[in-house]
Amino acid sequence: MTGRSSVTGLPTHRRTGYRLSRNRLDWGDELPKGRGMKTIGVLGLGIIGDIWVRHYRDAGVLAGCWNRSPRPEAPNWKPTPRAVAESADALHVVVADPPAVKGVIEAMLPALGAGKLVIQSSTIDPASSATFRDRVRAAGAAYVEAPFTGSKPAAEARELVFYLGGDAVDLDRTEPLLALLSAVRLPIGTNEQAAALKLAMNLNLAVQMQSLSESLAIARRAGIGDDTFFAAMAKNAGWSGLARLKEPKLRSGDFSPQFSVKHMAKDLRLARTTAGGADLPALAMALSRLEAAEQAGLGDEDFSIVAKALSGKT
Repeated sequence: MTGRSSVTGLPTHRRTGYRLSRNRLDWGDELPKGRGMKTIGVLGLGIIGDIWVRHYRDAGVLAGCWNRSPRPEAPNWKPTPRAVAESADALHVVVADPPAVKGVIEAMLPALGAGKLVIQSSTIDPASSATFRDRVRAAGAAYVEAPFTGSKPAAEARELVFYLGGDAVDLDRTEPLLALLSAVRLPIGTNEQAAALKLAMNLNLAVQMQSLSESLAIARRAGIGDDTFFAAMAKNAGWSGLARLKEPKLRSGDFSPQFSVKHMAKDLRLARTTAGGADLPALAMALSRLEAAEQAGLGDEDFSIVAKALSGKT
């Protein structure tokens, strides 16, 4: 969806005409009517939302931000979701779960209307996505489901991948803004399909993490050092982006969160509901390990901490 400006040589979006340079937007001439998402507000300042606020601020498009726990020191802080919605063209929601999304959307509704766009990036289930879309559209605004993959390091490096669901014209409106945060924006289909795909992807990661942890535990108990284990893994067909990302944590025992136990457990519970009674034994196993970590008071740690109980290394 990008080309090159014949004047500047900078990447240029074919439909809107924006130019992206050094992670800033140069809007150039007036945008086509209805596509001018020139400002954005962020609802939710967790691990990822806090990073997005900084990226949007640095790009000169941040109109406001809000968090359930007040953060008045945050850039362009607003006291309520409604105040953020009143100040911005687009509203980017990234909170914990469907009830949290419901609360944010209900608080914003009085300020939504024609020309506003809600970009919903919290990991939720398809049924909730359909409900939120209908509420937003009834208020006259547009809605795009935009879950993403990539944890804290990818967010910092603007290397996230968004899974986009909704009407094509609305997806197009998100492009210049989401390009500030990500390497790839993938149109998936409907908003419900985008939500379902995100749950499917997180299930895959949770099961991979359990398998990697068990493999490492076997190697350690056989007296095989971590250097040898990970060197062998890197040459094995089982090597993955997840293994590369979590290797430093598994080696060091530093489980500070990139993606927390509590959020992965929540996502697997949503995936189980979305599966509609299908027999998914790997999901059940992975969720049981995450719930055990939650019960041990480790919900805020990185979900790779499931390795700790197996490896004996802390």
